[in-house]
Amino acid sequence: MSDLTLDKLQARFNAAAARDMDEIFQFHFSDAGDHYLVVKDGTLEVCKGEHEEPSVSLSLSTKTLRGVMKGEISGVGAFMSGKLKASGNVMLATRLGSLFPAN
Repeated sequence: MSDLTLDKLQARFNAAAARDMDEIFQFHFSDAGDHYLVVKDGTLEVCKGEHEEPSVSLSLSTKTLRGVMKGEISGVGAFMSGKLKASGNVMLATRLGSLFPAN
């Protein structure tokens, strides 16, 4: 994942939507390696690598993530078409839209 994409996530982060959360979102990117987001009590930390105990793990390309985040493709559509694979608490993935709303 490029630093520019990480900057966009930081800039779009909705701290109010993350209040009272304590979750780890693991991303396994086919084209950019592993990254995870630590969302805790209204804060966001973006880390490189793999977390030992993520709340949810998502496997996808950065292009698919950008499409989902821009609203060009639904998360369900990406999942059903095989562009996105999820494990763990997959319902958490549905909160990404509220955590990172489109501007």
